[in-house]
Amino acid sequence: MNSINQSLAIGPVGMSLNLLLLFLAVAIALLVGGIMGRRHRTAIGDQLINVLLIALIVARIVFVVRYFEHYSSPLGMLDIRDGGFDILGGLIAGLGYVAWRLWRSPNLRTPLLGALTAGGITWMLTVGSLMLLEEKARPLPKTPLWTIEGNPTVLDEFAKREGTPMVINLWATWCPPCRREMPVLEAAQQEEDDIAFVFVNQGEDKQLIEQFLIAESLELENVMLDPSTALGEETGSMAMPTTFFYDAQGQLVDTHLGELSSATLKRGLEKLR
Repeated sequence: MNSINQSLAIGPVGMSLNLLLLFLAVAIALLVGGIMGRRHRTAIGDQLINVLLIALIVARIVFVVRYFEHYSSPLGMLDIRDGGFDILGGLIAGLGYVAWRLWRSPNLRTPLLGALTAGGITWMLTVGSLMLLEEKARPLPKTPLWTIEGNPTVLDEFAKREGTPMVINLWATWCPPCRREMPVLEAAQQEEDDIAFVFVNQGEDKQLIEQFLIAESLELENVMLDPSTALGEETGSMAMPTTFFYDAQGQLVDTHLGELSSATLKRGLEKLR
């Protein structure tokens, strides 16, 4: 049975469904805040944006502090394309700012709390529903694949042979973030003896893949071919790169859409252990 879509692709641009749902929750909060703000003659749009920005900034700072040793440069710390955010840290910071504003400005209490409540309920209902639907599609897919040597295989057989947790990366040679993250994944494959890394190319032929690996001086094990992109459809991943983290029992424990840094890869591996 196919999984529901975890991401959407518009041309070469991919976006996770969770991020889209966050945008929806923010939009609902702004709408409700605008309506309630007019009734109370208090504009709160700027306050809602401030809450979001403070939460995001603090979430990034906390994540960078936690995984500081995995960032090699200040630019890497600022590059949020790796999706490195500490949700709990951001939530605490956002709520702290809200509490301070409500204490300083009592006139904001009703519209601001109403807007945040509406956004929060929207987020919980949509993400909660998504999580319930995904519970039916968590086991390791049995999609037919091919090794780069031309032999048929499936991920389930590979997992049983290895008997270890598995990281599955969906990628293509035309995808810039896929190319940028490959050295990070290559290094992890060489360092992490207790985790199997599998690289499933989406829709490209053996010759193109081998030329890419040679040109980039990449020494990857477990490169597999998925000519019809069946695994992407089975997992609901419509954008690349997407990386799945499966435990030793073949159960999905985490999904990362977009480019991995050493820090975000480390976070994913921690969940496997």
